[in-house]
Amino acid sequence: MTEPEPTRRGADEQAPRAANIFDVARLAGVSHQTVSRVINDLPNVRDATRARVQQAIAQLNYSPSPAARALVTRRTRTIGLIVPDTSDYGPASIMMHFNVAARAARYSVETVALLDPDPSGVRAVVEALLRQRVDVVVLIVDDVAVLEVIRGLEIGVPFVAVAASARRGPSIVSIDQYRGARSAVRHLVELGHRRILHVAGPPSATDAIERIRGWRDELAANRLELVEPAFGDWTAASGYDIGRALDLAGATAVFVSNDHMSIGLMSALRERGLSVPDDVSVVGFDDLPEAPYLFPPLTTVRQDFAALGSLMMQKVLLAVEEPDSAAESTPLPTTLVVRASTGAPRGDASTPS
Repeated sequence: MTEPEPTRRGADEQAPRAANIFDVARLAGVSHQTVSRVINDLPNVRDATRARVQQAIAQLNYSPSPAARALVTRRTRTIGLIVPDTSDYGPASIMMHFNVAARAARYSVETVALLDPDPSGVRAVVEALLRQRVDVVVLIVDDVAVLEVIRGLEIGVPFVAVAASARRGPSIVSIDQYRGARSAVRHLVELGHRRILHVAGPPSATDAIERIRGWRDELAANRLELVEPAFGDWTAASGYDIGRALDLAGATAVFVSNDHMSIGLMSALRERGLSVPDDVSVVGFDDLPEAPYLFPPLTTVRQDFAALGSLMMQKVLLAVEEPDSAAESTPLPTTLVVRASTGAPRGDASTPS
């Protein structure tokens, strides 16, 4: 018995045609211009009419093309995001939470890593994004020189920068690294520490610069001696190397510019026979997910990256949709999380434990 041949479409048969904007208009009983206004969230459409159009769109399974929408709105609802060439916890967390906020606002994100932070490298990645017809460029800054380069470029679209800086502006959003650092040092001072060292991040990193400034100012406010900081590169390995060579010279506490370096530092201190916090108290910055499970659990400064992602997207929407209403943003606050890596200096019975 022979198998029946597969049914073939005749020359006069065609695959079902995808619905277009005129089909939606016909079903909803409106003009195609009204359908376009509903699709692109434009005003001056009655609620009942908007609901009828949306019902027709759902019934016909109509999907407007991004190109057609761009012609109407002159926008592509695409954000160009420039990120540092690093997997560090802070920038990675900012990028993740910003993408979440962008999706919620129905924007897509084109992300490029900045491999070369000199002016020509910055210009190249910006031009690559502009070729994608992005509506706005967002920059996560980890080097102070990059921010100055982008400020000097005429890129033709709005830009928003995530940057810790004493210089604020309508296009800058940030978490308050300076006050976060001051809160960390103030905690150590209140415990009774009088010689507090600092392990800083890279000298050109914007976060590191602001944390150094906060450490210096809090020491000065309490008339405590200042010792030049040791500089690491944000990694646990650099914290470990610094910890092995660190001249404590009577210091009883160390404020470390991020949690990863704190992990390395505490490991080195243990190898030197020193106890945290009995001999040396340690405060980090970031509040890594692992921070509560270290030995001892790490006192640190928590940053709210989810709130920062939302603030970035708010700034993007203002820059794109209401450019004349852009205003300076107040840096988001940090939270000091006290755990077992800090305590009163040994032998100081006058201070609280």
